[in-house]
Amino acid sequence: MDFAYDAKTEELRSKLLAFMDSHVYPAEAVLEQQLHDAADPWERQPILEELKTEARRLGLWNLFHPEHSGLTNLQYAPLAEITGRSPHLAPEALNCAAPDTGNMEVLTMFGTDDQKKQWLQPLLDGEIRSAFCMTEPDVASSDATNIATRIERDGDDYVINGRKWWSSGAMNPNCAIFIVMGKTDPDADRHRQQSQILVPRDTPGITVKRAMHVFGYGDHAHGGHAEIVFENVRVPASNLIAGEGEGFAIAQARLGPGRIHHCMRLIGMAERALELMCRRVSSRVAFGKPIATQGVVHEWIAEARVRIEQARLLVLKTAWLMDTVGNKGAHTEIQAIKIATPLMTEWVLDKAIQAHGGAGVSQDFPLAELWAATRTLRIADGPDEVHRMSLAKRELKKYL
Repeated sequence: MDFAYDAKTEELRSKLLAFMDSHVYPAEAVLEQQLHDAADPWERQPILEELKTEARRLGLWNLFHPEHSGLTNLQYAPLAEITGRSPHLAPEALNCAAPDTGNMEVLTMFGTDDQKKQWLQPLLDGEIRSAFCMTEPDVASSDATNIATRIERDGDDYVINGRKWWSSGAMNPNCAIFIVMGKTDPDADRHRQQSQILVPRDTPGITVKRAMHVFGYGDHAHGGHAEIVFENVRVPASNLIAGEGEGFAIAQARLGPGRIHHCMRLIGMAERALELMCRRVSSRVAFGKPIATQGVVHEWIAEARVRIEQARLLVLKTAWLMDTVGNKGAHTEIQAIKIATPLMTEWVLDKAIQAHGGAGVSQDFPLAELWAATRTLRIADGPDEVHRMSLAKRELKKYL
């Protein structure tokens, strides 16, 4: 068992680390100022376009996509971890941000040649953004078979009616295409009722009702989440992805890589939190001695290191399994990391915030916003409880 990174990964890590130091970290304050000054907070910010141009020049582009980067999941993992240190800038700068990554994977796996030409290529080129519309406000969407939005065949078209929310990416002004999940046959087997369909953003009948905020944060850098109403939205039947009844299977194929990408980035978020905590406690004095000398702080730092290393090893094992036996073969580990990694990162961020005192919950440090993003990932892509239930059932099968 070799834990060393191969030569290609090391080369890209060196480039990416340098890019983070020279471009991404300095851009964080610039982005905040540009958002503050913008007449429309959802408009595209110049600093992001500058970062994209530089990342592309350096060959740090579409690293998540094996057909374009040549990287395996195991090779991509340490790179995604680095981008997690600045999750609102680095992933998008590299064209490796959700939901575009998942949507590109769906189109790569299931799209027709025409769908790939019209939508996948512009996404790979970074010319447009996209949104994924699955979750609904009126049903418990943690069970995807509950999805109530209707996709009904009418001649050469499909007509879509329903309401979605937490549609990631939809507020981005460059968002040109939605992937919408809904029911085409309510009478079919419960896992064959759903389909997914491509809906251009400018199709008549689409109303973006409002932006959804996460713990008060708008996530402007990525274009944010939206509540969307679809009223008699008509698109050609050729926009259907894979075929009727394939929506649930597509969602499962999409969410596996999506979940591990989140977990890879969460490792980087935890590392940055630990680094900020160590710097803070080393530079502050309370009650006559540095905070770093307090025993409780030693416990936080030691425990954080242990938890980060444990989570990283499980994420890397999962990436290796996805490469060697496929997503289905790595199902148990994907669920395990989706449970463990957000909890770990949330814990580390909590201690880092505590060590910073009032500064930890202020806008002067990234910790509060990182905590909000991390806490949200205990719900997004399936809540902890659903993953625990499924994981337990899988374990029990060995004995029943």
